[in-house]
Amino acid sequence: QYTVYCNMKKIQAFSPDDLERINNFRSKTGDFLALDLGGTNFRVLLVRVSSNGKQKVEMENQIYAIPENIMRGSGTELFDHIAECLANFLEKLGIKDKKLPLGFTFSFPCQQTKLDESFLVSWTKGFKASGVEGRDVVGLLRKAIKKRGDFDIDIVAVINDTVGTMMTCGYDDHHCEIGLIVGESLSYICTHMLAEISRMCVNMEWGAFGDDGALDDIRTEFDREIDAGSLNPGKQLFEKMISGMYIGELVRLILVKMAKDGLLFQGHTTPDLLTTVIMLACIAEQVLRGLGLDPSPEDCVATQRVCQIVSTRAAHLCAATLAAVLRQIRDNKAAERLFARRLNKMVRLLVPDCDVRFLRSEDGSGKGAAMVTAVAHRLAKQHAERQRILNTLRLSRDQLLEVKKRMEEEMNRGLAKKTHATATVKMLPTFVRSTPDGTERGDFLALDLGGTNFRVLLVRVRSGKRRSVEMHNKIYTIPQDITQGTGEELFDHIVHCIADFLEYMGMKGASLPLGFTFSFPCHQTRLDQGILIKWTKGFKASGCEGEDVATLLKDAIHRSEDFDLDVVAVVNDTVGTMMTCGYEDPQCEVGLIVGTGTNTCYMEEMSNVELVDGDEGRMCVNMEWGAFGDRGELDDLCTEFDRAVDDQSTYPGKQRYEKMISGMYLGEIVRNVLLDFTAKGLLFRGKLSERLKTRGIFETKFLSQIESDRLALRQVRSILQHLGLTSSTCDDSILVKEVCSVVSKRAAQLCGAGLSAVIDKIRLNRGLEKLSITVGVDGTLYKLHPHFATIMRETLRDLAPNCEVTLAQSEDGSGKGAALITAVACRLRDAGK
Repeated sequence: QYTVYCNMKKIQAFSPDDLERINNFRSKTGDFLALDLGGTNFRVLLVRVSSNGKQKVEMENQIYAIPENIMRGSGTELFDHIAECLANFLEKLGIKDKKLPLGFTFSFPCQQTKLDESFLVSWTKGFKASGVEGRDVVGLLRKAIKKRGDFDIDIVAVINDTVGTMMTCGYDDHHCEIGLIVGESLSYICTHMLAEISRMCVNMEWGAFGDDGALDDIRTEFDREIDAGSLNPGKQLFEKMISGMYIGELVRLILVKMAKDGLLFQGHTTPDLLTTVIMLACIAEQVLRGLGLDPSPEDCVATQRVCQIVSTRAAHLCAATLAAVLRQIRDNKAAERLFARRLNKMVRLLVPDCDVRFLRSEDGSGKGAAMVTAVAHRLAKQHAERQRILNTLRLSRDQLLEVKKRMEEEMNRGLAKKTHATATVKMLPTFVRSTPDGTERGDFLALDLGGTNFRVLLVRVRSGKRRSVEMHNKIYTIPQDITQGTGEELFDHIVHCIADFLEYMGMKGASLPLGFTFSFPCHQTRLDQGILIKWTKGFKASGCEGEDVATLLKDAIHRSEDFDLDVVAVVNDTVGTMMTCGYEDPQCEVGLIVGTGTNTCYMEEMSNVELVDGDEGRMCVNMEWGAFGDRGELDDLCTEFDRAVDDQSTYPGKQRYEKMISGMYLGEIVRNVLLDFTAKGLLFRGKLSERLKTRGIFETKFLSQIESDRLALRQVRSILQHLGLTSSTCDDSILVKEVCSVVSKRAAQLCGAGLSAVIDKIRLNRGLEKLSITVGVDGTLYKLHPHFATIMRETLRDLAPNCEVTLAQSEDGSGKGAALITAVACRLRDAGK
């Protein structure tokens, strides 16, 4: 069903709004001002909207004149006069001290860019005020009010009469989606048109229909005569066939023609009949006598018939175009059938499947402006509340500089022997003393163990002009009974798989250097040693915790007696990332992981690594920076959403920095924001889905998908439907996208701030004014999120302006990187270092 609302007034302008917002207007209460400007008189209204179980609208208004000298003077004088009248009205009602929302009905041709901004295209109706055309009329009114300084109002919306007509009736009838104006001089229509899953009110300006010749075949000699004698020949041709300003003149021209042809008034015409403009509604016997005619009863009947034909044609033309609008709305909504009930005969004939009711609008330009203002005022308050909440997740440059400063302090605490135990950033020595220099060569094994599946790799490193790294690998499974059994059973199984791999590669019995990527918490005292602190990820093999995993592997190899391996290095995946990129770029001295978790390593001066003896050269330090903030360093930046995520995590109070950055947690932060918005009625109409209440349901991959520039809002909505939010709107999708963007941007900025501390420390360590360095980066969040890398790079450039940083994406740091660490260690060992 659709309802069409008619108001016998003129309109002109454009204003967007949403049908749902109109239909939800019943919840809007309060006092609103309306300013209705469209002629030599204008009105100021106070509209009181109340709801005591029943919707109620009360209005007070005052009419003010605009003198002709002001209409034709300057725009400044015009808007100063309007502001003066506004002040008079407010003072009269005793509300001058209140700042009320105002809706501005401005009935002149305008280009509207947003709800509170409208640029005048051209004056009509005798107005000639200079300096207004091409300007924002809302801005001019605000300027005039500010110049007075004795009152203030909040101009929320500028609309035209059609929108006001629709909004006025929409308050009482939720089917209202069309506003129709059929008046003395214009015949326009506005309607809510669907676009994707959103709606916008469109002002059709249909009076110009036919200006391109589309109506030439039905225009008569009388239509062409009216057009030729008008002020704008060739323009507004549809309007000239329909509206009250012209159809009376059409009748006059027909009467003149019939009189000259001897068909009326005994063939007589009079000067008044030839020149007087008449209105159709006024034509009666006394009017004809007033024109100097002496009509017979037959003349009166014939004249009445001419009036009927002209008005019927106008009504049918209006109905035909209205039918096209109804068809468009129906098609957009994919309605199966709209039943015909009450519309004029022609509309029923043209669109029998539409149910259309015509109601008369009560004061659309005044009351309707207040309706739009009330809706816009509510939306503005909701928008402000959403932004207030999101602003807690937005970081200023000063805050990011403070993060950088605190990270530097914690790095120094972690390096110092005296404060290492209490430092959150542990700065663990890895005993990796050098990055690849291109001379490494040979065959190396790599063992990558971090879950119930593990890999064995053969990595062939070639130096010289044809320098390359060639890799072969095979994946093996560790049965659950072995992960829960003894340490001997576990490492015997690993060695058995290594033997199988060597046989598979045709290298049975070979003795090769091996790099061991062991992704469990370890304390490392030298490169080829890693003491397991505790098992994670479901492993519970006995006799391993507190033991050196390199020794456990060597013992299992000796038990097998099938081959011998030289376990050269126990490797962290961050270091592997740095070494992988370092092979291609000698300037790579930093490794960064931003995926499920986050961590960084870099080459530190040995003189600063107090936990290891010796001051010569450099050593790679595994920062374990995910724990930054565990002593409260980030408390002033943590929001209620961060605290909720931390409280629900496996280790509350730990890894605070990681919980604000990494992929394991970003989706949870977004979910908690969405829950808060919904509880406050700012999202999803306040209706919460049970699925959204489920911890972990909003995966971080959704952030990457939703923030993709190629993703349409319809696809965003499908993600929300997956979460049980089946009735989400276009606006909901836009807001969810904004939440995701704010959360991921903060993560990228925090990561960039921490990395800037690392880079600047390297520069200061070396006493350089400028530093050129490469960072090897790995991790799904960095690789898959559409904007993370860009934002992190921009933050890094801003906070470390003296450093030229290249971000290189690492490939297989845990496998290839482990072999390269082993290759470098072998090169240094062979050189006697």
